[in-house]
Formats: sequence, structure tokens, C-alpha cells
Amino acid sequence: MRTLLRWYVAYPLSLRHLEEMMSERAASVDHSTVHRWAIKLLPALGKAFGPRKQKVGRSWRMDETYMKVKGEWKYLYRAIDKAGDTVDSLFRAKRDKAAARRYFEKAIAGNSVPETVTIDKSGANLAGQNATNADREMPVKIRQSKYLNNVVEQDHRAIKRIVRPMLGFKSFRCARVFLGGIELMHTIAKGQMKSYGGRHRSVAEQFYDLAK
Repeated sequence: MRTLLRWYVAYPLSLRHLEEMMSERAASVDHSTVHRWAIKLLPALGKAFGPRKQKVGRSWRMDETYMKVKGEWKYLYRAIDKAGDTVDSLFRAKRDKAAARRYFEKAIAGNSVPETVTIDKSGANLAGQNATNADREMPVKIRQSKYLNNVVEQDHRAIKRIVRPMLGFKSFRCARVFLGGIELMHTIAKGQMKSYGGRHRSVAEQFYDLAK
């Protein structure tokens, strides 16, 4: 089952694809079983990864992208640092000041405080970061630049490439869990998981290590 979970969040496959792939290997696995295990295990893997994530840089590029849930657009907030490493992500139902502020608070809590955050021309994102700064003695420098944020917009594509075959999510909860798993796999693939023992491990081995 660990292998199926990794395939699902690492490659552009649907649950039906996984069922067919296992059938060709003479293994009977219903797609609904994979779905249930994913809902149960992916959040636990994300928590296990937290302490093992390498530190990110202090210059962030933040942006949100769209995901469809039951035919309606919802919003995935994401940021990467200057080197392209993933900072954090947060899935929200609305695209407003409160959502942006919640993202910044979560990202800062799980990482070092950035020196600079670059955002696009979104007024909601600016208001959210200003609200976060209001509670800090040393405010984070905010830059608004569409050009500088192209790099995070490009990074969105890696997430959307995996999501596309899923043909939309049926519930907000499922979307949040699966997007978290996809982000986890994407972050590990970037080499952001701390390595112990001095031996280089494949991306698959690192993922399975979290599931022990």
C-alpha cells in the first residue's frame, strides 16, 4: 500500500489507473481502498516529515493557485524560497485577507522568519502580510512584483500536473489531504529531507522511511 500511495502523489495517475496497474500484476486492489488509506496515512506522513525538513532560505516568493472542488474553485497558497525550495502550503476555501494571513502565520511557525516576502499585486495578500507584520517587533519586508513571482508560478505546475488526472476533488477535506501528500512528495523530490547515516537515498526510500 505504501507503494500505491507514493505512486499516487508522485505521478499523474488516477485511482482507477492504480487499480488497473495492480490488476496487470495479478494483485486485486480496489481504488476505494487506496483512497481510504491515503486519507488516513498522508496526514501522518506530513507530520513525520516536519522535523526532518531542511531549513529554507529567508527570501520567499508567495502566491496562490486554483484547485477545483465539487465544481468550485478553491485556493492553494504556496511559497518557495530564493533557491526554489518549498516553504509551506495551505489550502483555503476563500482568497482573502484572512486566508493570506493564516498562510503567513503557518509558514512562519514552521520555518524561520523570512527577511523578505515577494508577492504579486494581490491586495488580499498584501493585507494579510501587513496584518502578520502588525504583531511583530521586526516586520518582514514585503515586495510586490509579478516578474519576481514567476518562479513560484512555475512551481505550481508541478503540483497541477499530478492533480489533473484526478478530475477534480469531491470534498474540501479530501482535496486538502491529497494536496498535502502531493506537496510532501514534491518537497522530498527537491532534496529537502534531512539525510541520516551518510548514505544517499532515493526519493522513494525517503518517502517509505516516513511510513515506518
